[in-house]
Amino acid sequence: MRILLSNDDGISAPGIQILAESIRQFAQVQIVAPDRNCSGSSNALTLEMPVKIQRLGNGDISVRGTPTDCVYLGVNSLMVPRPDIVVSGINAGPNLGDDVIYSGTVAAAMEGRHLGLPALAVSLNGERHFDTAAIITSQLLRGLQQEPLRTGRILNVNVPDLPIEEIKGFKVTRCGRRHPADRVICQQDPRGNDLYWIGPPGDKDDFGEGTDFAAVEQGYVSITPLQVDLTAYAAQDVINQWLSQVKVT
Repeated sequence: MRILLSNDDGISAPGIQILAESIRQFAQVQIVAPDRNCSGSSNALTLEMPVKIQRLGNGDISVRGTPTDCVYLGVNSLMVPRPDIVVSGINAGPNLGDDVIYSGTVAAAMEGRHLGLPALAVSLNGERHFDTAAIITSQLLRGLQQEPLRTGRILNVNVPDLPIEEIKGFKVTRCGRRHPADRVICQQDPRGNDLYWIGPPGDKDDFGEGTDFAAVEQGYVSITPLQVDLTAYAAQDVINQWLSQVKVT
C-alpha cells in the first residue's frame, strides 16, 4: 500500500510524525505537509503564486502552502507512482460536527477523494494519546488493504484522547452540530491599532445518540462518512415552486 500522508498542523507536528512511524511498518509512506500550522484553512488552494517545496533529509516534503495544495501536488507530481490512498492527520484536536466545514485536516482528505483516491481524515480529541490514534488508523488501513471499501466517501475518524486499552470500539456516526460561533476578541497593538481574533467554536447543539460528538464522549472511535456533493436535493422542488410564484427580473 502506497500512502500519501498530509495534515494541517504542519510537517513537524507530533501527530503526523507518530502516525508515519506507525504505518511505515506495513506500508510505503510519503509525507507531503505544510511547513507551518494551517488549521482552519478548509479547501483553500494557492492560485496566485507558485508553491515552494523543500525536500527534507528524511524524505519528507515540506510545502509552503495549504493542506489542499499538499495533496494536489503529492498526488499529481511529488509521489511517483501515485498513492493508493490519502491519509490526513493525526490532527491535534477533534473535527466533529460543523468543524468539518473549516478543517484543513478534512479538506486534505477531500482533495484526495476529489482526485479519485480513497481518503481518511484522522483527529484526536485532545493532544496526549497520539499513539492511540496511530494504532486505530493502522488498524483501519490494514482493514482497507484486506477488504477495500467501495463507498466513494471520505472517512472522518475522531479518536477519544484515551489509552488504547480504554477505547470501547468503533461507531459509524453522523455529523452533529454546534451553536453558531459568535465571539470576536479585540485587542490593540502598541501603536493603538485594533487587532481582531476569531473566537472559539460554538458549544455543542446537536450531540445526541448517533452523532460523532456522542460516540467520542462515550469512548468510541467515531467514523463518519462524508461526501463532497453539497446539493440540497430535497429543496429543489420548494425552490421551483417559489420561483413560479415570484417575479424575478
